[in-house]
Amino acid sequence: MASLFEKDSDTIGLHIKNIFSTNELDEKSTTEESSVVQLEGKREVRRKIKFYNLDVIISVGNRVNSKRGTQFRIWATNILKNHLIQGYTINQKRLQENRAKIQELQKTASMIERLLLQKNLESPEATGLLQVILDYQKALHLLDEYDHQELKIKEVSTQEKFRLTYEKARQELQNLKEHYTTGLFGLEKD
Repeated sequence: MASLFEKDSDTIGLHIKNIFSTNELDEKSTTEESSVVQLEGKREVRRKIKFYNLDVIISVGNRVNSKRGTQFRIWATNILKNHLIQGYTINQKRLQENRAKIQELQKTASMIERLLLQKNLESPEATGLLQVILDYQKALHLLDEYDHQELKIKEVSTQEKFRLTYEKARQELQNLKEHYTTGLFGLEKD
């Protein structure tokens, strides 16, 4: 850390001591001692060296008064600001994998939709199951569009397909409750 922040090791040691004495960090969980053997002339000397985790390095970087310390704080502030403004950190590889999964799900849903439209199914249960899967896929797609601020209202209908009353909703939840043993399913908020 002394070379990282371009300060002498006594100054860094003083900052570390203050970090631990003010309980900013816990020394036990952020420090590890390791034995190092080095040759000094013809003799082997064993020394215990303390290694610090990233939390300690960041805390020292926020305290140290040097040009490198200032550069570190500017860098750390920019990173934190970007995280706060964007709201998340993007893992590009995972994002691409998720897009591929969504595309695959959309292709599957299109196939299911074509199958439903052809009415080749004989069993009403199979048709119902496929309709549930299709509705689930549409809901995921709408949520994805909403998350990416791309949601657009494509069509509006004023015709009511069905009306769900509070009483009917409670009755249906009660019917489903017997399948869940935790006692948490179907509890009303407030």
